[in-house]
Amino acid sequence: MIELISKEKIDSSVNRIANQINFDYEDRNPLFISVLSGSFVFLSDLIRKINIDIEIDFIKVNSYKNLKSTEKINFKFDLSTKIKNRNIIIIEDIIDTGLTINTIYNYFLQLKPKSISIATLLFKKDRSNLNFDIDYVGFNIPLDFVVGYGLDYNQKLRNLDSIFLLENKDL
Repeated sequence: MIELISKEKIDSSVNRIANQINFDYEDRNPLFISVLSGSFVFLSDLIRKINIDIEIDFIKVNSYKNLKSTEKINFKFDLSTKIKNRNIIIIEDIIDTGLTINTIYNYFLQLKPKSISIATLLFKKDRSNLNFDIDYVGFNIPLDFVVGYGLDYNQKLRNLDSIFLLENKDL
């Protein structure tokens, strides 16, 4: 594996995103919706830097098997919090093809929140096909498969504290 983004750079980016959310959402009590499983490390670090009132909920969604996107989105469980007329911030680990975030975004639009913002640690901008902007981006990254900091390969390597490019020899 080759280190793509160090722990120090991740920490700096998380601080930058948290500071912007603190500014943008002062007195607005946003609901953070973490997309499990990959975003839990990002969420954990991010919320410790947030100094405004927030609430947190979770959805579990997946679209990957091995190194490939399945082109099918599977919702494993739904929200326990009502989002109608709420300011929500979807927390993602990575936006790759855009299929997952498009599906989540369109699903939440039907529930009539006051606003929807998206925060992602990693964005493959050259590959994503989105009809909306990503509000908070940690890093734009190449199209390679990455692991670490919550991102996995077949449920492994999530515990790495940096982001690594996964090479065929690593499989």
